[in-house]
Amino acid sequence: MKPMDMLTIVVTCAALSGLASCSRDEAPAEERLRPVRYVQVSDDAVVRDRNFPGVSKSSRESRLSFKVAGTVTAVPVQIGQRLDAGDLIVQLDAASYSLQRQQAQATLVEAQANERNAIANYDRTKGLYANENASLNDLDQARAQAEAVRAQVASASKALEIARLNESYTRLVADDDCSIASIDAEVNENVSAGQQVIAVSCGDEFEVYLDLSESVIGSVDEATPVSVTFGAIADTVFTGRVSEIAVSSAGNQSVFPVVIKIIEKHSALRSGLAADVTFQFDTSAQGNGIVVPVAAIMRSPAGTFVFIAEHNVDGQALVTRRAVTLGELSQSGVEILDGLSVGDRVITAGLTVIREGQRVLLP
Repeated sequence: MKPMDMLTIVVTCAALSGLASCSRDEAPAEERLRPVRYVQVSDDAVVRDRNFPGVSKSSRESRLSFKVAGTVTAVPVQIGQRLDAGDLIVQLDAASYSLQRQQAQATLVEAQANERNAIANYDRTKGLYANENASLNDLDQARAQAEAVRAQVASASKALEIARLNESYTRLVADDDCSIASIDAEVNENVSAGQQVIAVSCGDEFEVYLDLSESVIGSVDEATPVSVTFGAIADTVFTGRVSEIAVSSAGNQSVFPVVIKIIEKHSALRSGLAADVTFQFDTSAQGNGIVVPVAAIMRSPAGTFVFIAEHNVDGQALVTRRAVTLGELSQSGVEILDGLSVGDRVITAGLTVIREGQRVLLP
């Protein structure tokens, strides 16, 4: 081998040896920290909004009916019409009731005439008895006849009063300033006593009626903050107050009727409007009520958990795993019944690329 070739081999080996030595002495590359997003559990988390549908109704809505049966002869009103106190709403055929009144009046006149004759006969008998021209039996009979006829007069008088009332009941009139909500009878229709013919809404105070499930009704009381919105009244939020809470469920269903009184007045409010009722439930007394986004919830064979970012130093945190117990699902997220407390930072984004014990970057 030539000397030049030997020198080349030596230099090459030295170079390679030096590179290997440098590679062994080089420091390891730094770990790359992945950014994540989180939500921090605060005291506000124990106040949770829940929305429920309801229907508005006038606080003085009445379903009107007749006290007597008859045939409808006039309905001089329309739905939505405003009424003043005393305005006629529905008229029944009063002919038969007028005849009954006249007959009762004639009966009373006859009874009054018989009463006068009986009293006169009793007075004559008393005079004859005083002169010993009539027996005690005659006197007793005259007295009894006078008392019987007097009772007939009282009965006929009551019958006439009833006949007059029945005749007056053929006119259905407004007892206050109201609006017609619905009309359930037509002209020439036969209606029975107690059958609804008209529904009216009186006054400008309204309520919202809704049903709450058994899981919610225990959290509602008169102090629960309530707000109400209507799709038909845009950009207006009404303040509500819980005025009635049922103590038993409605029918065979596990729901409890609740009435919300609308505090403010508005010209567009009317019965039958679809309402969205929002309750602010203070769940701090129950030790739960923390709500987190659905994206923060993870599942494994061991159970449900979330990732927590702990020991935030210079924008870096350590990922820990926390088992949680889930509650109800709502529009704002998932309720956490157990496992979280105020101050925890729950990771909500970047969950697929992190693991427990990993260090991450916080925004």
